[in-house]
Amino acid sequence: MELAAVIFGLEALKRPTSVELVSDSIYVVKGLSEWLPKWKANGWRRREGDRWAQIKNEDLWRRLDRLLAKHRVSVRHIPGHAGHPENERCDALAVAAYQKYL
Repeated sequence: MELAAVIFGLEALKRPTSVELVSDSIYVVKGLSEWLPKWKANGWRRREGDRWAQIKNEDLWRRLDRLLAKHRVSVRHIPGHAGHPENERCDALAVAAYQKYL
């Protein structure tokens, strides 16, 4: 869901845009800033010990990569539940959304 949120947010932009992506997700932040360039350089594969392995969620990462080519995206990690107003609001919205299904 974390990747989907980034993808849907970037897909909503109507023209190329500079974006500061602020996330509490290490998976998203490291994926964008560290892992994605390596995966692309290695033919969309990752090292797992002494062999190559498939990237998890490769379809989403490729979709995100296409969006990154259209926009200038900088990435910043913030700790979750640390008082960041927008992060706290997103968390509250997510909790309210899933509670409908309990």
